[in-house]
Amino acid sequence: MGKKVLVIDDDPDVVSFVITVLEENDYTPLVAQNGEEGLKLIRQAGPDLILLDILMPRGSGVKLFREIKTDASLKHIPVIVLSGIAEKSFLRSQKALTGFGGAKVPEPEAYLEKPVEPEELAAMIKKIIG
Repeated sequence: MGKKVLVIDDDPDVVSFVITVLEENDYTPLVAQNGEEGLKLIRQAGPDLILLDILMPRGSGVKLFREIKTDASLKHIPVIVLSGIAEKSFLRSQKALTGFGGAKVPEPEAYLEKPVEPEELAAMIKKIIG
Protein backbone atom coordinates (compact mmCIF):
# COMPACT_ATOMS: atom_id res chain seq x y z
CA MET A 1 0.00 0.00 0.00
CA GLY A 2 1.02 3.59 -0.61
CA LYS A 3 0.65 6.88 1.18
CA LYS A 4 -1.32 7.06 4.43
CA VAL A 5 -4.68 8.83 4.38
CA LEU A 6 -6.43 9.47 7.69
CA VAL A 7 -10.24 9.42 7.49
CA ILE A 8 -11.88 11.26 10.40
CA ASP A 9 -15.62 10.63 10.27
CA ASP A 10 -18.24 9.20 12.64
CA ASP A 11 -20.50 7.76 9.91
CA PRO A 12 -19.65 4.05 9.35
CA ASP A 13 -21.14 4.10 5.83
CA VAL A 14 -18.99 7.05 4.78
CA VAL A 15 -15.90 5.47 6.35
CA SER A 16 -16.57 2.21 4.50
CA PHE A 17 -17.03 4.05 1.20
CA VAL A 18 -13.85 6.11 1.64
CA ILE A 19 -11.76 3.08 2.68
CA THR A 20 -12.87 1.29 -0.51
CA VAL A 21 -11.89 4.29 -2.67
CA LEU A 22 -8.53 4.56 -0.89
CA GLU A 23 -7.68 0.88 -1.17
CA GLU A 24 -8.71 0.73 -4.84
CA ASN A 25 -6.26 3.57 -5.48
CA ASP A 26 -3.37 2.05 -3.48
CA TYR A 27 -3.54 4.33 -0.45
CA THR A 28 -3.29 3.07 3.13
CA PRO A 29 -6.41 4.09 5.10
CA LEU A 30 -6.28 5.06 8.76
CA VAL A 31 -9.56 5.72 10.58
CA ALA A 32 -10.65 7.87 13.52
CA GLN A 33 -14.27 8.19 14.68
CA ASN A 34 -14.02 11.73 16.12
CA GLY A 35 -11.78 14.76 16.49
CA GLU A 36 -10.05 13.55 19.66
CA GLU A 37 -9.11 10.19 18.12
CA GLY A 38 -8.15 11.99 14.93
CA LEU A 39 -5.70 14.34 16.62
CA LYS A 40 -4.10 11.42 18.48
CA LEU A 41 -3.68 9.46 15.23
CA ILE A 42 -2.32 12.48 13.37
CA ARG A 43 0.42 12.85 15.98
CA GLN A 44 1.17 9.09 16.10
CA ALA A 45 0.92 8.07 12.44
CA GLY A 46 1.88 11.23 10.55
CA PRO A 47 -0.57 10.78 7.65
CA ASP A 48 0.18 12.16 4.19
CA LEU A 49 -3.39 13.50 3.91
CA ILE A 50 -6.42 13.98 6.15
CA LEU A 51 -10.05 13.54 5.04
CA LEU A 52 -12.05 15.42 7.64
CA ASP A 53 -15.76 15.50 8.42
CA ILE A 54 -17.11 18.62 10.14
CA LEU A 55 -20.01 17.43 12.31
CA MET A 56 -18.79 14.79 14.76
CA PRO A 57 -19.06 14.04 18.46
CA ARG A 58 -16.08 14.63 20.79
CA GLY A 59 -14.05 17.18 18.93
CA SER A 60 -15.72 18.85 15.96
CA GLY A 61 -14.06 19.06 12.58
CA VAL A 62 -14.14 22.87 12.76
CA LYS A 63 -11.98 22.88 15.89
CA LEU A 64 -9.74 20.06 14.68
CA PHE A 65 -9.08 21.79 11.35
CA ARG A 66 -8.11 24.95 13.21
CA GLU A 67 -5.84 22.97 15.54
CA ILE A 68 -4.10 21.22 12.62
CA LYS A 69 -3.54 24.42 10.66
CA THR A 70 -2.24 26.45 13.63
CA ASP A 71 0.16 23.77 14.95
CA ALA A 72 3.64 24.23 13.45
CA SER A 73 4.30 20.48 13.47
CA LEU A 74 1.00 19.59 11.72
CA LYS A 75 0.09 22.47 9.41
CA HIS A 76 2.02 20.97 6.47
CA ILE A 77 -0.42 18.03 6.28
CA PRO A 78 -3.00 18.67 3.55
CA VAL A 79 -6.66 18.45 4.53
CA ILE A 80 -9.65 17.65 2.36
CA VAL A 81 -12.89 18.49 4.13
CA LEU A 82 -15.54 15.90 3.24
CA SER A 83 -18.80 17.05 4.76
CA GLY A 84 -22.54 17.43 4.37
CA ILE A 85 -22.13 21.04 5.53
CA ALA A 86 -21.89 23.66 2.79
CA GLU A 87 -18.41 25.10 2.27
CA LYS A 88 -19.67 28.65 2.91
CA SER A 89 -20.89 27.63 6.39
CA PHE A 90 -17.53 26.03 7.23
CA LEU A 91 -15.58 29.09 6.07
CA ARG A 92 -17.94 31.36 8.01
CA SER A 93 -17.31 29.34 11.19
CA GLN A 94 -13.53 29.64 10.70
CA LYS A 95 -13.87 33.38 10.17
CA ALA A 96 -15.98 33.69 13.35
CA LEU A 97 -13.38 31.82 15.42
CA THR A 98 -10.68 34.10 14.03
CA GLY A 99 -12.84 37.08 15.05
CA PHE A 100 -12.83 35.81 18.65
CA GLY A 101 -9.07 36.14 18.85
CA GLY A 102 -8.08 32.91 17.18
CA ALA A 103 -5.27 32.68 14.65
CA LYS A 104 -6.22 33.12 11.01
CA VAL A 105 -6.18 29.76 9.25
CA PRO A 106 -5.89 28.97 5.55
CA GLU A 107 -8.71 27.32 3.65
CA PRO A 108 -8.52 23.53 3.28
CA GLU A 109 -6.69 22.17 0.23
CA ALA A 110 -10.08 20.98 -1.01
CA TYR A 111 -13.70 20.93 0.12
CA LEU A 112 -16.01 18.19 -1.08
CA GLU A 113 -19.68 18.11 -0.13
CA LYS A 114 -21.29 14.73 0.60
CA PRO A 115 -22.36 12.72 -1.24
CA VAL A 116 -19.25 12.62 -3.42
CA GLU A 117 -18.60 10.38 -6.41
CA PRO A 118 -15.75 7.88 -5.93
CA GLU A 119 -13.98 9.15 -9.07
CA GLU A 120 -14.14 12.75 -7.82
CA LEU A 121 -12.71 11.78 -4.42
CA ALA A 122 -9.93 9.67 -5.94
CA ALA A 123 -9.02 12.43 -8.43
CA MET A 124 -8.82 15.05 -5.67
CA ILE A 125 -6.61 12.85 -3.50
CA LYS A 126 -4.29 12.13 -6.46
CA LYS A 127 -4.13 15.84 -7.29
CA ILE A 128 -3.04 16.69 -3.74
CA ILE A 129 -0.68 13.85 -2.77
CA GLY A 130 -0.04 11.97 -6.01
